[in-house]
Order: sequence, then C-alpha cells, then structure tokens
Amino acid sequence: MITAPSGPIRVIKGRATTEELAALTAILLAYAGRRPAPPAGRDRRPRSVPPRVFHGAHSWQR
Repeated sequence: MITAPSGPIRVIKGRATTEELAALTAILLAYAGRRPAPPAGRDRRPRSVPPRVFHGAHSWQR
C-alpha cells in the first residue's frame, strides 16, 4: 500500500527523474482510486441555476 508523503510534493519542470515521476504517478493513481466517483448523469450546477433550454435557430442560421 502506498502511504501519503509527509509534506507537499514539488516537481520542478524538467528536473524530475523518471523514477520520481513514476512514484508521483503511483501516488496520484492510488488517491484517484480511493475517491468515490460522482454519480453518473448528475449535473454539477447548483440547483438554483435553471437547466439550459434549447431555443430555435436565429434568423441568420436558417
């Protein structure tokens, strides 16, 4: 099992080794696997925002 690092992970652009990038990838994938996926089909907009309504074509689109 992969444990979380004690401090923040910082990778300077162009300075990380292949092993460091592989370790970071493994940690990120482990975290992604633990988070529950959002329910399918759920709209992320707040309930106060009305759904987008389809409207007919403008005169220049006809």
